[in-house]
Amino acid sequence: MIKETEMKKTTLKNKSLWMFIPGMFLAAAILFPSSSVFAAAGDYPSKPVRFIIPFAPGGSTDVIGRLVATKLTERLGHQFVVENRSGAGSAIGSEVVAKSKPDGYTLLFNTSAYATNPLVSDVPYDPEKAFVPIAKIGGAAAVLSVHPSVQANSVKELLALARQQPGKLVSSGAGIGSFGHLATELFRSMAGINYTIVQFKGGGPAMIDTMGGHSQINMGSLALTYPQIKAGKLKALGYGALRRSRLVPDMPTISDSGVPGYEAIIWWALAAPAGTPNAIVEKLYKELEVILQMEAIKQAFDIQGADIDLIGPAATVKFIEAERVKWGKIIKEGNIREK
Repeated sequence: MIKETEMKKTTLKNKSLWMFIPGMFLAAAILFPSSSVFAAAGDYPSKPVRFIIPFAPGGSTDVIGRLVATKLTERLGHQFVVENRSGAGSAIGSEVVAKSKPDGYTLLFNTSAYATNPLVSDVPYDPEKAFVPIAKIGGAAAVLSVHPSVQANSVKELLALARQQPGKLVSSGAGIGSFGHLATELFRSMAGINYTIVQFKGGGPAMIDTMGGHSQINMGSLALTYPQIKAGKLKALGYGALRRSRLVPDMPTISDSGVPGYEAIIWWALAAPAGTPNAIVEKLYKELEVILQMEAIKQAFDIQGADIDLIGPAATVKFIEAERVKWGKIIKEGNIREK
């Protein structure tokens, strides 16, 4: 009887011990996170990283993206291999990343098309759930210019001319849903004027059309249009940021020249597949903080007529949400849809 009682006590003690052990492991997991969590960031990267740019080589996005990839390679010791996967307004390259393993070894370097392209055309991924933003690194404002023959030397004069001749002025667009197109639609909407927009395949052909006098208005990047402005082939009327550019301080903003609050900026952001460990996201963001202070990066931004404007993962999420709302309104208002 005594032995039986002792056995019962021992069994109860063993049961209590086994009930206690899982609790110990749970507490340890909370107080001391798994070493694999730290390893995810500490050992990263341990092999080459695919760096997807969803546009063709040679443009501003490619130039900036390649330089960022080069600096990440130099700092982290493994190749960040650039792959240009262009097409469908960035959807082809974005799909590659969206369907990749969320381990930090496939990254997306995209423009504001990240937010706007899914609003203009159907994409094979959920734009709000497929990615985790790492950072927005900066952007370049649109420049409003006209053919030299246009009898307007300011935004206000252009607005007056457009109201005198409703529907007669023609603006060259860089393609349906492109940044240049949306910037033009935003200007037309906020200014309350009416003119025709003719679409071309890219900012270059659109600008050439205006330079040739076939269209009167162009909304393009500073890097693309400024050489033509200096050469007298285009006439600059306004800059698309809320503050003047340090690169062209004499160019007034559109906002201060007749269309209050006008802002059209093409921006660049780095993202990863949804589910990528936070430790890796934070590590990449910290690297970008260092890289964007480098003189080579600053010079590259200057050449592209752009400004560095780094914000972190959480702020980038909110920023992109605001961009979707802003441009979604213009896209709906203009019934803009890729056919």
